[in-house]
Amino acid sequence: MKINKIEIKPRSCINAEIDIPGSKSITNRALIIAAMSDGECVLRNALFSDDTKYMQLALKELCIEVKSNESTNEIIVVGKKGIICKPQNDLYLGNAGTAIRFLTSLTAIGEGEFILTGDERMQERPIGDLVDGLKSLGARISYLKNEGYPPIKVISSRLNGGKTKMKGNISSQFFSSILISGAYAKNDVEVEVVGEMVSKPYIDITIKVMQDFGVQSINEGYKYFKIPSEQVYKHQDYTIEGDASNASYFFAAAAITGGRVRVNNIDFSTKQGDIEFVKILEKMGCSINDGKNFIEVKGGPLKGIDIDMHNISDVVQTLAVVALFAKGRTVIRNVANMRVKETDRLRALYNELSKLGAKIIEMEDGLVINPIDNYNPSAIDTYNDHRMAMSFSLAGLKINGIIINDPGCVSKTFPNYFTLFNSLK
Repeated sequence: MKINKIEIKPRSCINAEIDIPGSKSITNRALIIAAMSDGECVLRNALFSDDTKYMQLALKELCIEVKSNESTNEIIVVGKKGIICKPQNDLYLGNAGTAIRFLTSLTAIGEGEFILTGDERMQERPIGDLVDGLKSLGARISYLKNEGYPPIKVISSRLNGGKTKMKGNISSQFFSSILISGAYAKNDVEVEVVGEMVSKPYIDITIKVMQDFGVQSINEGYKYFKIPSEQVYKHQDYTIEGDASNASYFFAAAAITGGRVRVNNIDFSTKQGDIEFVKILEKMGCSINDGKNFIEVKGGPLKGIDIDMHNISDVVQTLAVVALFAKGRTVIRNVANMRVKETDRLRALYNELSKLGAKIIEMEDGLVINPIDNYNPSAIDTYNDHRMAMSFSLAGLKINGIIINDPGCVSKTFPNYFTLFNSLK
């Protein structure tokens, strides 16, 4: 039965240890790379969520053998060296932005006709820069409804390769998409970045997973990339580390309540940029303890911060809620790309933080958050955005009467979030 809302009970001085599930970003990268590998891959500690399930279903439509076991968090993928078949059905990807963007390049290296589509919000999320980039490399792609947005049709006869340019300020996923599939083009692929690259750590994740599976690329200061052709991903047994973005909520819980939370399955060796959130909490007044495969945060008196979050925008919502309980204002800058995520996240934050009574200034590329002493009990709208639901659950740790509407939207990336969250004591 679907739960329409959940009330959060305040808690203080949380003392907890959490095993964080596998990274969504790495799971979807590993899935598509394993599908292009030269044999059977075993993906361990994989994340099972809406986004990763859409990816698995699409790969099956493309005649890739995928066998999953949620009880062990393992997925077996049998790669076919980049060979994919024409699907009998459209590739429907819900609102899984990573999946549709990565699969656009994958279908471009195949042979046949492919239609990629998604839900209503997906059809409002831009994909034009990726399409233009692929067209310069020889892809034939057309829009079936609105120019620049899904659904799209890809008619492919293996990607030629060559040189292309793309604007860097919309989504790093466009670049990751071409990087991942570029090794299977007929010729080398070169990509020039126009302007500043957004979310650079996600490029680092992509390049690392590619390297882990045996494919090399060149990154010249996030301004130019080259992927030599005639490379093949090597099949292997691959363990996926914990999700740094999802870990942020538990680190924040320690900060907000003045407690202690240790998160396992991740440490500072990760390429995931969102691990920087821990260092932000340290600057705000928390103390950090870390070791191999764990990070621990202890809360302390919090102070506001002025910070550029251009490269770690997925933890802006978490920080915005933490800022409610800091002394002094917090300014979040340079995250205009948040407006084309699952929802316009800056506007959604402005709306819901204002409900609580905080004094908020919405900028084109960020927010100013001025905390107050006492907040209003509120029912928080989540805009079908998993990160809104998870972030605002944190507010309920300190504020009476916080209700999260549509908590089930967390299934997109963290289906058991509220089970783990409610275990915090």
